[in-house]
Amino acid sequence: MDRGFQKKGSSLDIRNYLNHQKERVDKALDLLFREEAGRAYGRLAEGIRYSLLAGGKRIRPVLALATIEALGVPSDPLVPLVLPLELIHTYSLVHDDLPAMDNDDLRRGRPTNHVVYGEAAAILAGDALLTHAFTLLSDPVYDNILPVSRRLPVIHELSVASGIAGMVGGQFLDIVSEGKSLTLPELEDLHSHKTGALLRVSVRIGAILAGAGEKELRGLTRYGEAIGIAFQIADDLLDVEATAEEMGKATGKDAGKHKNTYPGLVGVEKARALAEEKRREAHEAVALLGDKGEPLREIASYIIERRN
Repeated sequence: MDRGFQKKGSSLDIRNYLNHQKERVDKALDLLFREEAGRAYGRLAEGIRYSLLAGGKRIRPVLALATIEALGVPSDPLVPLVLPLELIHTYSLVHDDLPAMDNDDLRRGRPTNHVVYGEAAAILAGDALLTHAFTLLSDPVYDNILPVSRRLPVIHELSVASGIAGMVGGQFLDIVSEGKSLTLPELEDLHSHKTGALLRVSVRIGAILAGAGEKELRGLTRYGEAIGIAFQIADDLLDVEATAEEMGKATGKDAGKHKNTYPGLVGVEKARALAEEKRREAHEAVALLGDKGEPLREIASYIIERRN
């Protein structure tokens, strides 16, 4: 166990914790789209698996699992029901990389989906990932794990967070704001949709799956909102300070595209201070969970300290 990363006063090795949870998610993801790979549309399934299994931190399903466990509920049976978070995140990356969007050739250290499989196949791969997220959540095979009445709110939450009122709407706001000067509240509103919506709903879905009470759900929602903004601030700082090797993709592109970023708007030091403020908000929001909330607190810290 790597005790070197452990924070003073903390009993949790966050790197080992995240790696363990990531392995659980990766193992479950690897079971998806295998059957489709042997059919007439096999190359499409191959492209889906190319992006879905390309690595990554799996922070969204991990957040859901950490929330479930913080509420004292065994998470093993619920792993399949948090995979849709990663499917939707992966679809958004595949589409973000397209020439019409961010026009990136590198993702997680290797060629992007459209570079390998072509633009049309990449668009369809993203479409398939998005729709399969809801196929999983609505599949009657999971009725014995959680009744459909408990899964329906999850479907609703995820669809809202992924659509025009959430991630997709935020992505559009990001595009139309290029070259314009936003205020800090406008920038935070943009990113509460583009990045924050899927992170916030990851926590809320974990809470709903675990049967959280209203007080717990309110605290966890505040936590999700805080880490959503913190994650984007960290991403903006990494685009300025990290290398392409660290990030596994091109850096320094935000300034070149005249995107609104936290360092660009308030400077690097103020952006770091804002991230610290969000970390404190996140920690305070889950204080009601006591020791069981430690993984969530450590994830909030990891989010703003990461190097990729």
